[in-house]
Amino acid sequence: MKKIFGILLISFTIFSCIPQNQAASEQNKEIKPEKNNDGEWDLQVIDSQYDYFLNAIAKPMSFYTESYLKSRNASLVSEWNSLYFSGRYKNVIESSIDYNPQENYGLKFEYKLYQVFAYVQWKYGLKLNGFSQ
Repeated sequence: MKKIFGILLISFTIFSCIPQNQAASEQNKEIKPEKNNDGEWDLQVIDSQYDYFLNAIAKPMSFYTESYLKSRNASLVSEWNSLYFSGRYKNVIESSIDYNPQENYGLKFEYKLYQVFAYVQWKYGLKLNGFSQ
């Protein structure tokens, strides 16, 4: 079985069932990209509505260039991590993201990561300054 890039980026929910004291003990979560067995970067989002969003609402991958997505993701990850470390939106943002803009993740990964930010805006109304859609 392939190793799956273990991002649980959408592990956050507004209606979290985690007790507050347990959430505080998990304060230093970090999402680190990893390659699968094929050597490709992959992103797996665990949220039942994300696939619907990706297929029915998000603009298609062909709409974007990899360089555009890479620059947007660098900005969005920086803003995301800033919000995470400040403790704002802790019911939505439960982990930081380890993203290196110098790394060549590939168009598919960059697209899916960008759409995670679009999804969070769509589902939770969290407006990120670096996001333009």
